[in-house]
Amino acid sequence: MITPDFGVYIHWPFCAAKCPYCDFNSHVRHGGWDEALFLSAYLTELRETRARIGQRAVHSIFLGGGTPSLMQPTTVAAILDEVAKLWSVAPDAEITIEANPGSVEADRFAGYRAAGVNRVSIGVQALDDKDLRALGRIHSVAEALRAIDIARRTFDRISFDLIYARQGQTESAWRSELARALAIGVDHLSLYQLTIEPATAYEQLFKAGKLKIPDDDQAQALYAATQELTAAAGLPVYEISNHARPDQESRHNLLYWRYGEYAGIGPGAHGRLIVPDTSGRADAKDVRHATSTERNPELWVKRVSEHGHGRIEDDALTPAQCADEALLMGLRLTEGIDLHRLRTFAGTRPGDAVIQQLAASGFLERLSADRIRATPQGRMVLNELVRQLSLSLGPAA
Repeated sequence: MITPDFGVYIHWPFCAAKCPYCDFNSHVRHGGWDEALFLSAYLTELRETRARIGQRAVHSIFLGGGTPSLMQPTTVAAILDEVAKLWSVAPDAEITIEANPGSVEADRFAGYRAAGVNRVSIGVQALDDKDLRALGRIHSVAEALRAIDIARRTFDRISFDLIYARQGQTESAWRSELARALAIGVDHLSLYQLTIEPATAYEQLFKAGKLKIPDDDQAQALYAATQELTAAAGLPVYEISNHARPDQESRHNLLYWRYGEYAGIGPGAHGRLIVPDTSGRADAKDVRHATSTERNPELWVKRVSEHGHGRIEDDALTPAQCADEALLMGLRLTEGIDLHRLRTFAGTRPGDAVIQQLAASGFLERLSADRIRATPQGRMVLNELVRQLSLSLGPAA
């Protein structure tokens, strides 16, 4: 198996408020939380993971959530120091923290930088105060712009998020808002189309007819406008929802999309770990495992205290499952997927006849003998595209 890049994902589960569109594993605790207790659990789970998989070179660390900028800088520093003790961290490793634009959190940026963070991703979501309130955000546009300004003076690299296809949003309004965002001059933007996720407040409103979002044709027009404006500004799409100047792509997220290896630490974190085979058999092979941890923060802490980790799922993946996941992730990228690498680590690849058929239909593009990518048309039906390629998987040539 090719040894992929390795990253560490730290999930901080707490938020100051739950946004009505959000289906992430985030929790509000009005009485606060015992940060020292949670820190101890993070360190324990990191140590157990190191004992399980052995030495790695860490290329990226991502502190996501939830709202990890609610953590004290000293907590972030302790986590990053522990990662560096357990594994070797590459000198140019990307270390990202997600942040909300509240003024108190923005003032902590200097502390995060001192802890070792070198990139921040800010959840702006809209540059319109009325729409921010509708999205359940507790910051204003002015606070968001202030946070971006502080971040630019503090970190080497910054990104911020926006959500489009919001209720009542016209193409003209989105073009104006996106142009304003691009004029800020950051090197990376994450631009997400609003979707109605199950078990969210927005789903209840949508089903009751109290929330109306752009239909498929309108959403497609907004997506096309997004591609046009970002490309013209020098931030072309490199993944369905992400745009960057050359060499400013999120390295941690590229690790996901290129089907690398990553440890998921914290409540509700997912991971993909290559676990050594300790059977001693001559034909033993290391196996990729899909892991996930207990979602409830307090139950996760309890599980870590009892078992040394919070895992509730730990499934060994078959070569076909690995190939299916790699296709789903890799075809999100503008660069596409390397079929030679797929053959090497999964022992399988899609059939040429299906690749040719999908290319002839305009859903797939063959960049070389060993690299394919989804066309813009194909990205609109990515799940079906992956389904057809997966059904054609065969033994490596």
